[in-house]
Amino acid sequence: MKFIIDNWFLILVAFISGGLLVWPAVTRRSGAGAVSASEAVQLINREKAVLIDVREPDEYAKGHATHSRNVPLGSLEGSKDLPSNKALPLVVVCATGARANRAVAILHKLGFEKARPLAGGIAAWREASLPTEKSA
Repeated sequence: MKFIIDNWFLILVAFISGGLLVWPAVTRRSGAGAVSASEAVQLINREKAVLIDVREPDEYAKGHATHSRNVPLGSLEGSKDLPSNKALPLVVVCATGARANRAVAILHKLGFEKARPLAGGIAAWREASLPTEKSA
C-alpha cells in the first residue's frame, strides 16, 4: 500500500498512457460504421448504393471512383445531386476519410440514414485496385 501512495503519480501516468493507446481501437469499433472498399462494392452491387465524393471539384477531376457523384462537403445541404430516394445506401468518399465522416453526419440530418463513410477514402479505393477515372 505504501508503494501505491508513494508512486500515485506514476500509476496515474501509466493508466492514462494505456487509455490513450486503447482509445483508437475503441473509437474505430464504435465509429460511424465505415465500410471497406470491398464492402462498398458489395453495397453497390447488392443494394444499389450510390457513391458520393465530397472532395472539391479540382480534387475530384484528378481522379475519382467510377460512377461516383461529386457533391462537395460545403454544398451537401440543398444539393440537387443527391439521390431523391433517401432509403438508398450512400457510400461517402473523400481523400482519406476525415471529410466523409463529417459528410455522413450531415447526410443523416438530411434523412439519409444509410449513409456510411468509405474507410481510408479514395486512397483505399485505389489500393483495392477498384476502377477510377479522371474528369476532362
